[in-house]
Amino acid sequence: MLTQTRSCIKEEDDYKIVSMRSLVKANIFCGKLYVCLTATSFAMHAQVHDSVTIEIKNPGKEINSAFADYAPVISADGSVMIFTSRRPVSEKEIRKNSASTEHIFSSEFDLKTHTWSNAFILPGTVNIRSRNNSAIALSNDGQQMLTYHDDINGNGDIYQSKLNGTQWTEAVSLGEPINSKYHESSAGISPDGKTIYFVSDRPGGAGGRDIWCSTKNEKGQWGNAINMGAPVNTDKDEEGVFAHPDGKTIYFSSKGNEGFGGYDIYRSVFKNGVWGTPENLGEPLNTDGDDVFFVMHANGMKGYYSSSIAGGAGDKDIYEVTFIPVKKEKPPVGPALTLLKGLVLDEEKLTPVEAFIEIVDNEKHEIISTFSSNSSSGKFLVSLPAGKNYGIAVKAENYLFYSDNFNLPDTAAYREIERNVLLKKLVVGKKIVLKNIFYDFDKATLRPESVSELDRMVSLMSQNASITIEVSSYTDSKGADEYNKKLSQARAQAVVDYLINKGISKERLTAIGFGEAFPIAENETEEGRQLNRRTEFKILSK
Repeated sequence: MLTQTRSCIKEEDDYKIVSMRSLVKANIFCGKLYVCLTATSFAMHAQVHDSVTIEIKNPGKEINSAFADYAPVISADGSVMIFTSRRPVSEKEIRKNSASTEHIFSSEFDLKTHTWSNAFILPGTVNIRSRNNSAIALSNDGQQMLTYHDDINGNGDIYQSKLNGTQWTEAVSLGEPINSKYHESSAGISPDGKTIYFVSDRPGGAGGRDIWCSTKNEKGQWGNAINMGAPVNTDKDEEGVFAHPDGKTIYFSSKGNEGFGGYDIYRSVFKNGVWGTPENLGEPLNTDGDDVFFVMHANGMKGYYSSSIAGGAGDKDIYEVTFIPVKKEKPPVGPALTLLKGLVLDEEKLTPVEAFIEIVDNEKHEIISTFSSNSSSGKFLVSLPAGKNYGIAVKAENYLFYSDNFNLPDTAAYREIERNVLLKKLVVGKKIVLKNIFYDFDKATLRPESVSELDRMVSLMSQNASITIEVSSYTDSKGADEYNKKLSQARAQAVVDYLINKGISKERLTAIGFGEAFPIAENETEEGRQLNRRTEFKILSK
């Protein structure tokens, strides 16, 4: 049995972890449980300088019913919750007020009113008739869902469904090596969508139920299931694994280690090539009962889990956990990641566009992950863990691609960025800024981080063999006018030379340097000057 694995995650630096050990008081007031903690207490993904209050509350009737409600999964920004319920669904069950088999329900969070919509049952594509159905994982953007369905032998497997516009596609079994003839009960998806962590009672583990993982190869096939080993797995059962959007933290429940009773919620962080010793999240989250299926918002300050603690609406309820800094002037930094979300729209019609979104490691010239915007709404969301120079490309048929750049150092604090992407039609006169073209300082030498963007240009011109383009370069206002124009001309020519070397005919290419002319921002600030130092791509003929 493996004791550690390096194949299911890339190593990242850790952020400060503070243990939850010194509870000051716990009181129940108006249906909420408040716990005040000292400066040395636990605060999810937070660098704690002052005390923090943990608030646990029942979201209410919009989510919970008089029956068992559990296993919540959320999108990274917390705008969607999908969960499992045994509330009555058939006319007969409703008439008799009797519990049903497991069904999957969904609710949406209104950011303006801070309320959840009334939960609604998902269609038969994911709620298979006469089966127990449960949502067990949701991708960061809420476009991909892993579900559990049992079989006639009492075992169960993991299935996958995708949100096609407003409809969930038919759930399809992931097959081997993730599924087996044994019982696969829950799962989590890594931020890049390439790794699945799942729970199985198959042979070869440390105990009854263990956490395993499988990574997708370049062909899109799932690799061999690897047991995550100690210290994550114990000789007792593990359950309810969740992969945080930071790319290096998992939450799960375990009956092993020294807990409060039943299943307790733990977390483990990947550092220096190994998974760290699991930390018990402590009271009040963990009780003497079973506390399972904990999921965390990308900001690290809000989570959800299911528990059978007294005072709920039903047998089990879903609870919301909020970590509130007492001193507002010193808010927690949060996990080291950037959440980028918005809409992909047609520039002229402002209608949604289903686009292909590519996330690239500019330094390694590697595609980290690929996503799609929703075909009905145009919505997209990507999680960018700190520590990389990211290139982002948004592409759709008959449109010019859109590019953006996020260079996130290891120390980058949590932030959310909302950005609507307006795609431009592939027509004469349209132009785009190439935000992932980089030059050496004060030179025309293309830096290696530019390769992915340059190759994107090659691909676009190869697929549209009749277009001719202008590559233009600009500088800020620093320096002499003539020098700036000469530098910008050399930089534009460097891009053209790259395209020619990749097989694009020079007759289709024009290089021009405009120097400091045509600024798109003020030159009085460094931010403005950075925007003015740019390279553009313009269609001259088609």
